[in-house]
Amino acid sequence: MWGTDLTTAFTDEGQAAVFIAVDHCSAECVGIHAHAHATRFEALEPIRQGVRQHFGAFAKGIARGLSVRHFTDRNTCPITSRRKSRSSGWKARRRSSARSRENGCAERFIRTLKENLLWLRTFETIEELRQALLDFKETYNTTWLIERHGFISPAQFRQQQLQLAANAA
Repeated sequence: MWGTDLTTAFTDEGQAAVFIAVDHCSAECVGIHAHAHATRFEALEPIRQGVRQHFGAFAKGIARGLSVRHFTDRNTCPITSRRKSRSSGWKARRRSSARSRENGCAERFIRTLKENLLWLRTFETIEELRQALLDFKETYNTTWLIERHGFISPAQFRQQQLQLAANAA
C-alpha cells in the first residue's frame, strides 16, 4: 500500500503544491513532485514515478494489486477525483481515503520533509524546489534510518524484502 499526501512550499514565484507518495511497508518515498497548481493530474505524478520505478512502466494493468491511500481534508485533496483514477492509465486494486491519523506513513514523511528541507531553505523557482525534492527523496531513501526496520534505510529494507521473496520462490 502506498500513501499519498500534499503540503505547500513557498518560492519567489509563489506558493507551490508538494505531492508525495510513500510505501507503507518500507517507508520509502516512491514519488515526489512540486507544481504551481494542485490539480488531480499533478497529484498523480508521485504515483506515476513509483509505478515506473517499481513496476517498470506506466501502463494499463501494470500495478495490479497496488493499493493507494490518499489523504482527504474536507474533500480538498485533488487525488480523490473519480475522473482522475479513470484517466491514469493503470488500475490499482483499490483506493481508500484516510483521515490524518490513518495515513501515518505519509504524514510522518511530510513532517521529515518539512523539518529537513522545506523549513530550512528558500527556493527561487518551483523548478529549483522540484529538483531539491528529488534530491531529498534520494537521500532519504538511501540514508534515513527507520527504527521499526532495525535502523536501516528504506532502500535497504526494500532490498531485504526482495531477497526474501526471491529466496521463497
